[in-house]
Amino acid sequence: MDDESIRRRVLAALARVAPEIDPSRLRSDRPLREEVDLDSMDWLRFLGILHQATGVSIPETDYRDLDSVDAVVAYLRPRMTSAIPGSAS
Repeated sequence: MDDESIRRRVLAALARVAPEIDPSRLRSDRPLREEVDLDSMDWLRFLGILHQATGVSIPETDYRDLDSVDAVVAYLRPRMTSAIPGSAS
C-alpha cells in the first residue's frame, strides 16, 4: 500500500475522532496531538479506529513513536502488507 493510501486512512480515522478538523490544514510533520488537540481518551479512540481501518495492532510501547501524521504513516507502512489480506506494496 502506498503512503497516500495510508495517509487517507489515518486522516479518516482522525476525522472520526475529531470531525471539526480540516485535514488539508494539518501539518503532517507537527505533533499530532497538538495539531488536533486530542486528549488521552481521544488519542486512544483514534488508535482503536486506526487499528480497525488498517488491521495493525499498535502496542502501547509504540504510542510515543506516533507523534505526527508522517510518523504514523511511516509506522504503518511496513506493517500494512502483512496486516491486510491480499494487499500488495
